[in-house]
Amino acid sequence: MNKDSFAFLEKMVETPSVAGFEQPVARIIRKYMKPFADEITTDLHGNTIVALNPKGTPRIMLAGHCDQIGMMVKYITDDGFISFATVGGIDLTVLPGSYVTIHTEDGPVEGVIGRKPIHLMKPEERNAGKIELTELWIDIGAKDRKDAEKRVSIADPITYKLGLQRLGDGFIASPAMDDKVGAFVVMEALRLLAKRKIKPALFAVATVQEELGLRGARTSAYSIDPLVGIAVDVCHASDNPGVDKKLAGDQGLGRGPVIERGANINPVLCKLLIAAAKAKKIPYQLSASPNATGTDANPIQVNRGSVAAALIGIPNRYMHTPVELCHLDDLENAARLVAETVAQIGPRTNFTPR
Repeated sequence: MNKDSFAFLEKMVETPSVAGFEQPVARIIRKYMKPFADEITTDLHGNTIVALNPKGTPRIMLAGHCDQIGMMVKYITDDGFISFATVGGIDLTVLPGSYVTIHTEDGPVEGVIGRKPIHLMKPEERNAGKIELTELWIDIGAKDRKDAEKRVSIADPITYKLGLQRLGDGFIASPAMDDKVGAFVVMEALRLLAKRKIKPALFAVATVQEELGLRGARTSAYSIDPLVGIAVDVCHASDNPGVDKKLAGDQGLGRGPVIERGANINPVLCKLLIAAAKAKKIPYQLSASPNATGTDANPIQVNRGSVAAALIGIPNRYMHTPVELCHLDDLENAARLVAETVAQIGPRTNFTPR
């Protein structure tokens, strides 16, 4: 991956964007994409829409959601400890002992998530096997409520402590891979096409609030009104202990982007993706999605009178934890795959299944 692209990716994952509070990362995207775009707009929902050749045909939408799971300040105790609510699908078992950051209007406030030590638990508490949110709190080192309220406010968003860690050869770990990597891929695909003369109108969208019900893709797809829509999201990697490949399929890191097949996917567009991968010698993997997917591809497909939809997965280990793990090669190859597929599409391309 070239230096500028990696710096963009790193800045994205290190910038907070809890669902509903995506504005900081949206500013990063708008600034970076300005030299490559014909138009950049942000709608009332917060979706960032980067357009290339906007008067072309057909209209193609690329979607990667830029929001991430997180937490929110709910209550401050008299002793200055913070009770919090979850935003999106948080795994409570990984929270105790985590470093977190509360993102306030005056800047970040660091904290840790505390829980009663195991030494002080009753036997029934130790053996409960389940953690309740009410058993956890955030400690910011405040003396009391008044001291805490000087630094944080009710409804401030909270993330795991952000950062990007490189592991081994090409592996990267971060709390925010889901789905900053997808937003990165759709923007990178547009960048790759910026110097090429393409026929379609291309709209790369960093969608918002995916973690709260696929909301941003629904509103942006309605306004863009595309004929074709390709969503890029993380998918579960199965190349690690404890995953049953009979249930999860066989997807591994560094083996290429995952092309989904199933009810949520237009068969013509799926074949175009596979053909582009083969023609350009881009490694890829296949995955079975028998139902509507829990991704932006879902609302895009059923937008207005229907859209030819596809879904590209970026294999991800340890999803919705502070150590989500992806591979840089998969990101690069996903961007190339999307770009080469878009380049093949023109006004006469027929996506009607026959």
